[in-house]
Amino acid sequence: MAIKLWTKIPINIRRWIIGILFWMVSILSAFAIGTMYPNKWVLTDFEKNITHNIQEEWKEYGFFEPEMKYNDNKSFIEAVNKCISYVNLTTPPAERVASEIIVAMAILETGYGKSRFALQGNNLFGIRTWNKDDAQLKPKDNPDVEWGVKTYITKCQSVKDMVRIINNYHAYEGFRIKRAEQFESGQIDIFKLIEELSKWSTNPKYTSLVKSKAKEVQNLIQIN
Repeated sequence: MAIKLWTKIPINIRRWIIGILFWMVSILSAFAIGTMYPNKWVLTDFEKNITHNIQEEWKEYGFFEPEMKYNDNKSFIEAVNKCISYVNLTTPPAERVASEIIVAMAILETGYGKSRFALQGNNLFGIRTWNKDDAQLKPKDNPDVEWGVKTYITKCQSVKDMVRIINNYHAYEGFRIKRAEQFESGQIDIFKLIEELSKWSTNPKYTSLVKSKAKEVQNLIQIN
């Protein structure tokens, strides 16, 4: 009976299940080796491999970039979270940015997706460019400024670019160091991470504002 049920499951899903089981067995084996203390480098390799395999399988199943649709504050938060989940499919766990941080910054920068840069340029974070070849919008009150606000084909692309900037720019090295320390210890504190994002804005109160919005997002998630 069990064999018949197994053969009815699509082969891609069977491969995915086998991969998960293999990962679980490997983790247990790692704990058994070395007097029950796991080798963190072995675990990291297994995690990377299984994450990559799952990502490739999801692509085969047709998991594509979600379209951002919203008509109020709540649906905006839900839409941004869908984009974050999509971006995380191709982002290693240790390089992800907490969803509360991303959503809080998007709220502050766009007023829940209502700003001109969000509506006309699909930019949820006020990301700027000094490259004249980049598609961009100029501030209406300062059209001659040397920089412009980048425009994207989709809003999810701006989420992906925001994560890329934090993961690569020197200005956010402190964020990456603190995130790595928290990831290693398993103790995640998004409010300490937010403190490392002061260079995202010229507003001296920016990190305090992000923390406040992040708390609101957390409370909303708990309520729902």
